[in-house]
Amino acid sequence: MNGNLQQIRRTRVLSRKELARRSDVDESTIYRAERGQTKLRPSTVRKLAQALSVPPDQLISEQGRFSL
Repeated sequence: MNGNLQQIRRTRVLSRKELARRSDVDESTIYRAERGQTKLRPSTVRKLAQALSVPPDQLISEQGRFSL
């Protein structure tokens, strides 16, 4: 997820802080997810996807680290 989340967030011109506010996900969680330092729960992936207006599978990396 690290590359996808950050790329989509930047494309939407959102700071981590703004994405955290819109998604109700802690900013530090977003930071760690963008760096591949944490695994996200499916519910968190859904919140982020909704805030970014993308399908959840667009955030999920090809590495299969997440399952919905």
